[in-house]
Formats: sequence, C-alpha cells, structure tokens
Amino acid sequence: MDVVLMPGDGIGPEITSVTCKVLEALDRSFSLGLKFSNEDVGFTSLEKHGATITPELIERVRKADLAILGPVDTAHYPPADQGGINPSAALRINLDLYANVRPSKVFEGLPSAVANMDLVIVRENTEGFYADRTMYAGTGEVMPTPDLALATRKVTRQGSYRVAAYAARLAAKRRGHLTIVHKANVLKLSDGLFLSEAEKAAAKQGGLEVREEHVDAMASLLVRTPEAFDVIVTTNMFGDILSNEAAELAGGLGLSGSLNVGDENAIAQASHGSAPDIAGKNIANPVSLLLSTALLLEWKGAKAGRNDLQQAANRLDIVIAEMLKNPNTRTTDLGGTLSCSDFGSILVEKL
Repeated sequence: MDVVLMPGDGIGPEITSVTCKVLEALDRSFSLGLKFSNEDVGFTSLEKHGATITPELIERVRKADLAILGPVDTAHYPPADQGGINPSAALRINLDLYANVRPSKVFEGLPSAVANMDLVIVRENTEGFYADRTMYAGTGEVMPTPDLALATRKVTRQGSYRVAAYAARLAAKRRGHLTIVHKANVLKLSDGLFLSEAEKAAAKQGGLEVREEHVDAMASLLVRTPEAFDVIVTTNMFGDILSNEAAELAGGLGLSGSLNVGDENAIAQASHGSAPDIAGKNIANPVSLLLSTALLLEWKGAKAGRNDLQQAANRLDIVIAEMLKNPNTRTTDLGGTLSCSDFGSILVEKL
C-alpha cells in the first residue's frame, strides 16, 4: 500500500516523523504491506517548486492508498499568486473531500472540562460561508463601499445530502444516534434545505434515533450534556466552531483527530496548527496526527475490505489511550516528561 507523507510546516516534520515510525511498527505487527514516500508541502515546497503545493502532488495524493498531511502555516504564506496556496484547501477542493470528521473523546486519567464525552462531529467541508468553498471564481465576499461588506453562503441539495448520508452511515456503526444541527428557524432557505436533505438521508439509512438542534442550543448542550450525543452533522462554519468547542471540552485540540473524506480519497490531518513557536524543540504532542492516522486506517480498511487495517487502527487507538492514562507516558504539555520523539519510541515499543 502506497503511503504519502506530507510533513508540512512548523512542528509538522516532527509529528509526521513519529507517525511514520508508528505506521512502520503497525506494518511489522499486522503485515500491512506499507510503502512510504515523503513529499514536500508548505514552505519547503515553496522554496523548491515555487508553490506551497503543486498539481503533481495533488495527483500523487489522488492515486495513493493512504495520505497524511502535517500542519501547515497558511497565515504566513505569501499571496496565492506568489505561490502561497493553502495545501489543505487545494487537496479538499481537487479531491472533493466533502466531509470533515472530528471525534472528541474524554481520555481516562486526563483533565477535561466535562466528565464524559465520546462523539463525532461530521462537518460539511466544501460549501458554506468560507470564501474558497463558495465560488468557482472570486472570493464569495464583496465590499461595495468602504463601510459595507457582504458574504455569500453556498448550500446545495447534493452537498447537504451526501454529508448527512456519510454521518448517518457512521452513526449506524456507532450507537445509532444522529443529531442534525442547523439554524433553519432563521436561515429558512439555506439551513432549511440542509435540514430537509439531512432528514432524508437519515430516513434512508433507517434504524437511527434522530434529533435536531439549533446551533446556539447545541453549543450549550455540548457543555451541559455532552454524553447525550453520538454523531452530529452540520454545515461548514457551524461544524468548524462546534468541533473546536467539543475538542476543547474533551481536553484540547492536541487530543483530537481529524479526517477529510470524499468518495474515493481521505486525508489524515492534525486538527491543530503548525505551532512555529515550538518547532524544532522536540516538545510537540503528536497525538492528534496519530489519532487522525488511526481514522485513516479505519476508513481505508472499511473501503478496501481490509480487516488488518481496521485491526491496526483499533490497536493504535487502544495503546494511545493506555499511554495517556499514565502520567509517565505523556508529553510535557499533558503533565508528563516525554519529548515528542520519546512518546513515539514508547508507542512503537508497545505496538
């Protein structure tokens, strides 16, 4: 199986190196047949190729069996016409990765703002208010006068149905509970369309307990009763905000995996940024990218009918949870003493 690793910027190379070693350990344990290649993305690609991501790399990822993207420092890239392309956005658009899958789970032994949480937020990933997901050309935002700014929101029937169908299938594999989050009481046309299509997708899946919540109420309920939720599906911007809230309640972005999924491709990507202030210090926490990689292995295993990949994903999740439970096997940001590479070495040994 062809594995493409894109280390990215800041702490990206450090946590991607750990992830590669962990995958090599899983390959040895489960005979997965993995073959690795490292590809330049971000500032290294900009220096070598004049762009932070190239069309050739996008096609390389399209054909790969597994693809892992480290954090990228888009805030400091030059303008797009000078090569500063957002790699995550370019991959999402070109590979039509329409679902962003973000689990949030409280780990035993770690401090968290809530006592019990084990949910997944499925966020629509290709539409909404965000400029790069709204228009074929242009930004989706206009400023007719210096004192007036307008934004266009895109919600389609197809986009709404397919992300809800993905969430419904996921809920059927988990605890059978799907929550549709919207604001159709105010955004009657756009969120009304999303709600209608999500309800159709849930009904077609069948066998689910389905509820709907307004997004403002959902923000409160995540704090008050997070244990009541299983799979949550919502539109782009609402999902962006709620998934970060859920991650923080469960212990922080560093403990939250993320998978961008389409019909044919998926990319594992840490849910946090590139943290340039600690880059090169070997103190980054690699857990988010590792959990994202477990999601990727599970996705590929299900798609390809590869039980070994699913077993490897499950084993990785279990061992990470075991390590996080013990203060002696945590990184310094979680009250432990381990460096990024030391965490990886112990994880490899346990695998």
